Amino acid sequence: MNPIQAVISGFRNYLNTEGRASRSEYWWFYGFFVAVLLGLFVASVAWNAALFPLWGVYIVAMLPALWSVTVRRLHDLGRPGTWAVLGFLPFAGVRLTRLLVQPGTPGPNDYGPDPLRPTQERRCPSCGWLWWPDADFCADCGAPA
Repeated sequence: MNPIQAVISGFRNYLNTEGRASRSEYWWFYGFFVAVLLGLFVASVAWNAALFPLWGVYIVAMLPALWSVTVRRLHDLGRPGTWAVLGFLPFAGVRLTRLLVQPGTPGPNDYGPDPLRPTQERRCPSCGWLWWPDADFCADCGAPA
């Protein structure tokens, strides 16, 4: 995922904690957050100190998006989203960062399909059973393809 797609995905999933987020999506979105924050800092120091309150507004506005992308990144690792609380604990944030840089679980996991390798699943229209690759009929109910 390129940086623009990651930022768009981060805003599109602003409050969505379902599913998974790839490493690139997480880190590009987090980098965007930090870059804008640094831009606000430079603008407030260089031009106008009245821009300092804008920092707080920006951080508060971005917290839900950062939280949701972190939860979805943890889902990609097969971990529950409640582990994102580690980021608020002293020294535990190091452990969280070590987790977030690891590659996600390959293939689907309990939280959804792999964001890097989406599968083309076929399900039976009659019973919803997952079809075998290249099957001509459902292995559960026998419905034809």
